[in-house]
Parts: sequence; C-alpha cells; structure tokens
Amino acid sequence: MFAAYAARIDRDQPLNGLELGERPEPASRPGWTTVTVKAASLNHHDLWSLRGVGLTEDKLPMILGCDAAGIDEHGNEVVLHSVIGQTGHGVGPDEKRSILTEHYQGTFAERVTVPAWNVLPKPKELSFEEAACLPTAWLTAYRMLFTNAGVRPGDSVLVQGAGGGVATAAIVLGKAAGLRVFATSRDEAKRKRAVELGAVEAFEPGARLPQKVDAVIETVGAATWSHSIKSLRPGGTVVISGATSGDRPSHAELTRIFFLELKIVGSTMGSKDELADLLSFCAATGVRPVIDQVLPLDRAREGFERMATGDLFGKIVLTTS
Repeated sequence: MFAAYAARIDRDQPLNGLELGERPEPASRPGWTTVTVKAASLNHHDLWSLRGVGLTEDKLPMILGCDAAGIDEHGNEVVLHSVIGQTGHGVGPDEKRSILTEHYQGTFAERVTVPAWNVLPKPKELSFEEAACLPTAWLTAYRMLFTNAGVRPGDSVLVQGAGGGVATAAIVLGKAAGLRVFATSRDEAKRKRAVELGAVEAFEPGARLPQKVDAVIETVGAATWSHSIKSLRPGGTVVISGATSGDRPSHAELTRIFFLELKIVGSTMGSKDELADLLSFCAATGVRPVIDQVLPLDRAREGFERMATGDLFGKIVLTTS
C-alpha cells in the first residue's frame, strides 16, 4: 500500500527523512481492527517524529500520521482516537500510553490498524476531511479550554499564535462556547483571519490587551510566555500544550505567578470520551475545523513543507482517493 513514512531521523533537516512509497499492509493482531483511510491530517507531531522526538531509530521505517477518518471492517464511517494504550485496550498491561507513530504505524497510508477500542463513529454531519482534523489539534484545544482551563461562557481567553492547528481550534471552539476570545499573531493576515473566525480582537505578540483574561491557551512557548503570564487576571490559568518557539523562556515570571496566585496547567491530547464530546459538539453546533489545504497523499511532501514554514492557517489534510 502507498504511504508517507519516516525512513531516517534528521534532527536539523527533518524533511530529509520523509519518504513516499510502498509499505507492507498492516498486520492483524488480537483486539485490533483495520481501517481504510479516507482522510488524515498533519500535525507538528509528525515533524517532531522526523526529528526523532518520540520516535527511535529502531522503530524505522515508521508510517507517519496520527489523525484519520475512514471506513472500518464493517463498512462504518469512523474516526480514530490516536492515543494507544490509554486505558490498556489492545496492548500489554505494562505498556505506557503513546501516540500513533511512536510505537505503531500511523495513518498516512491507505490502511491503518488500531485497537478496536480506539474507533469512534463519525457523525454524518462531518465530512471525512473535517473529521480527520479533530483527534489531535482540535481535541487538544477542547481539553485545554473546557477541562484544564475550566472556562465558562462569558469568560475571557487569550490564544497565542493564531494560525496553528491548536490555536485556530481554540478560537473557533471558544467563540462557539460563548467566550470572549483575544488572539495574537506576528502576521497581519492571520490576525485578520482570527477575527473573522470569532476573536474579538487580534494583536501583535506582546501587545497590551484591553483587559486581563481568565485563561491563556499557550502553544508557542518561550517567545510568548512572559506576555501570557502578564495578561492573566489574579488567579487566572495558563494552559500549555506545546512550545514551538522553545521551552526555556528568558523570564519565568515566578514572582508574578506566586504573588497573583496564577495557575500553570500542562495539557496533552485528550481522552476518547472528550473526543466523542467534541464530535457531538461540532455536529450539533455547526462548528467545523478550519482547513488550510487538502492534498492527495502522494503530495504529502508539499503539506509537510508548508507546515514546516508556518505558512498556513488551520489544518492540512491528506486524502487517499
């Protein structure tokens, strides 16, 4: 079957390790099921895998991709939850949780095998391309907002780095849930797009906000950390799920954190139940993932290059037909 896979690890030039070509059909194993992939979406996780983060040389070659929607063995339209072993289903009792492509072959292929527990029904209201955007970036944003930030309708949120998959999802979900959303981006066009998607206002990074916010959705890291802390009201919460600009800010703002009793919460992915809730939320409200570009699987390299440059707004989706 045709697939996009990591053939080599290159920490400095990750795309050098990306190959497109034939790979073996997925092997069957007890408690697992094979899904025919209709659409899969890119995440920064895929670039990190090519750098060897979470993926070791002994696992190569590894088919990339952790998000997908497709058809299961019984003809049902399904969405995949990409966290393997979260509750022990389909793996050994001592195996730690992982994301597809860390230990098991991923979704950038015509077919993928996952634990049967990891398969959820796809709402008929969502296309395969839309559903394929949800299991990583959108699920991460959903958990950050509604589980870990604990915001309620009427609260205010700052989303750093509009344009990325998680940040874009947070803007759209926040607007749909009745939040007052502010956003930042270095790019004027992305700031304009953030407002079109529901942000009240969008600013350059570091700009003073009209008000202190209840929570900050932080995926940028070092470059925006100080601004995130300074933008919070007393008792507010920063939820962090990534650090694309680095994980060592020059100013940790510790004095402000303890004096204002701020909360710092780490967030990773989300549960199967949260994904089910997110799917239902999108189906019921009309909220849809923001898709930057749809490409056939054999043009996956173009998608990786676009994501690597940051010249995108929303998700890049790969289709198999």
